[in-house]
Amino acid sequence: MARVVSLKNSPAAREARGREELVEVAVELFARNGFAGTSIRDIADAVGRSVSNVYHYFENKEALWLAILERSVKALPARLRGAIDGIADPRARVAALVREHLDVSEQYRRESRIFFIDEERLSATGNKANKRIQREILTIYVAELEGLRAAGLLANGDIRITAFNMLGVINWYLRWSKPSASQAKREQTVDQVLAFILRGAGSEQ
Repeated sequence: MARVVSLKNSPAAREARGREELVEVAVELFARNGFAGTSIRDIADAVGRSVSNVYHYFENKEALWLAILERSVKALPARLRGAIDGIADPRARVAALVREHLDVSEQYRRESRIFFIDEERLSATGNKANKRIQREILTIYVAELEGLRAAGLLANGDIRITAFNMLGVINWYLRWSKPSASQAKREQTVDQVLAFILRGAGSEQ
């Protein structure tokens, strides 16, 4: 037990906790005030530390922003690919894709809103990273829609436009929905959004 306690209070553990606390506060302030509207002083005041202490963990505000990206939506493309890995049925693949997308957006609600909806809040570096992630996500959706079309489940038309529409539904869900009061309620919401997207994509018979 003494060994466990000592590890929890080791310099490395304290450093990690201090860093995570700053990232969490920065997420809240960036979501509320935007990147440009939030200063290092604001972050330091919110967490009850000195400005120099914040700089001990992050060299500048940009580094904080990139840490937020690293811990949240940067992994979304990999999560999406993982969700459909091993699924053969085209419709089931799209269903799994959308469900995972909504689940990740729910898990990182504030971060997702910043990166995929409130783009005006982004720094120049954050905006560049955001565009790269969005292009990667679009590529994944287009590939899965092509699978639907090959199976005769998608009407002829511009697949990229259909992908834009699907992503638009997800983003509107994220913008207007509130965190679910219960797991069952959240699952019901996800199912309804998923059914709407599939009908809109022309895959419902």
